Amino acid sequence: MPQRISAITLLVPDYDAGIAFYVHKLGFTLISDTQLSANKRWVLVAPPGVRETRLLLAKAEGEAQIARIGNQTGGRVALFLTTDNFAHDHAAMLAAGVEFLEAPRTESYGTVAVFRDPFGNSWDLIEPR
Repeated sequence: MPQRISAITLLVPDYDAGIAFYVHKLGFTLISDTQLSANKRWVLVAPPGVRETRLLLAKAEGEAQIARIGNQTGGRVALFLTTDNFAHDHAAMLAAGVEFLEAPRTESYGTVAVFRDPFGNSWDLIEPR
């Protein structure tokens, strides 16, 4: 049976803040928002039309997790959002108030710019060649 990565956990300080950014600013689809207990929810988001890998927005609990919000990769770009229309998506993200850390640049693999979510996680927006 083929395997696939179905979700990647991303620590956030608050579920609703995560939804506000990923759904309302980036335009991701809210796949699931299920109350599991008084303090825990199962929140899955994904770019529109994506059926494979999703983000599980997990509210950080305890000092160790709270300290990792926005720095789960030790300062490296954590996630990569691939597009087939960089100019359109870049402009839409800027209009929505997404913070880009650099101007778009052309690399051997395509057009790319690094942006950051409000929690400190760095992303690459990439249009492959």
